[in-house]
Order: sequence, then C-alpha cells, then structure tokens
Amino acid sequence: MSDEFDILHPQALLFVLSGPSGVGKDTVLQRMKERDLPFHFVVTATTREQRPGEVHGKDYFFIAKEEFARMIEQDELLEYAVVYGDFKGIPKQQVRDALASGKDVIMRIDVQGAATIRKLVPDAVLIFLTTENETSMVGRLQSRKTETPEGLALRIATARQELKRVDDFDYVVINSEFHLDDTVEKIRAIITAEHHRTIKREIEL
Repeated sequence: MSDEFDILHPQALLFVLSGPSGVGKDTVLQRMKERDLPFHFVVTATTREQRPGEVHGKDYFFIAKEEFARMIEQDELLEYAVVYGDFKGIPKQQVRDALASGKDVIMRIDVQGAATIRKLVPDAVLIFLTTENETSMVGRLQSRKTETPEGLALRIATARQELKRVDDFDYVVINSEFHLDDTVEKIRAIITAEHHRTIKREIEL
C-alpha cells in the first residue's frame, strides 16, 4: 500500500478518568486491568496512609510528606493537590515513559486535578464518570464505611459541587450499578473513536 493511503497513524493519547467520590473510578480501572486491556494505567503518588489490601506501586505510591515536598520543589509532578488533608500527585516521568512506549495512558484523578491537566496538556481527553443520580452516589459513599460522619458529609458536599463541572470534560459516562462491563465498553469506544479523528490530538509534556 502506498504511503498516501496510510491515513491512520496511531499515536499514544492521554486519557483522564475523573468524577466525584463514590462513582466507581477505581472499580472501573480495576476491571479494565483485569481484562488485560493494552493501556498504561498511571499510578498516583499519595501521602495518605495505606489501606488494608492496597499494594504500594500498584494502587498508589505511598510516600512520606518530605519526599512529596521534594518532588514538588524539583517539578517532578504533572499535577498535585491536597485531597481531604493528604497530597496526591502524578509523577511526570511515569507518563512520559508510557507515552514513549506507544501505549495509551489512562490516569485517574479528581475533578480539580483534571482541570489542571487540561491547562498543561490541552489535547488530553477528559472523561467524566458519574452515577445514574445523586442518590446512588451518596449510597455508594455511605456503603464504604471508611469515613467519619464529618468526613462523609464533606465528601458528599464536594461531590455535589463537582457534578456541576461536567461541562469542562469531553465525554460523560454513567457507571450504572451492576453494569461495570458496559461502563468499560463505553470508555473503550471513546478511546477507539479518538484514534479515528481526522485532526489528531498532540500530546506534549
């Protein structure tokens, strides 16, 4: 086939999966990993305590606040924020290495962090994950039973505000209860569509 007909030039893209607490971001990403989909899943660095069952380097990089401060000072983080009293951030080099390998990169961050990524990487694809309704979201937060009543009230109030930011995103996906694989397929469809754009996104870090 001559070069002039080779119109699809796949290149690695950066996808951001975001949304309020309680909508199932971690659960969706876990199912994508279980299905061995060909993406690089970014691991977030955090200063919060490791929870039972979590694995360092897989679920999060659990680091001391002193180390996190050093990473901030040396500009090693793509974005970072204080989330419920703890720091979370995305190591730049991890994302660069993944893109260079040719794999699409998927990162899970909060709504505030997604806005930061939009400024730094305008062609990143932002996906807003949500539930069918607010009642469902609150119910999922309550079922976690990992928060104090005050902490739960803060997460619910924050989530209600974050729902108003949906227009800042490129896509919205409803993660319906008991339809996890449907949610994954919707995200896969978005990724496929983005690779068939006539005007390609340019991902630069």
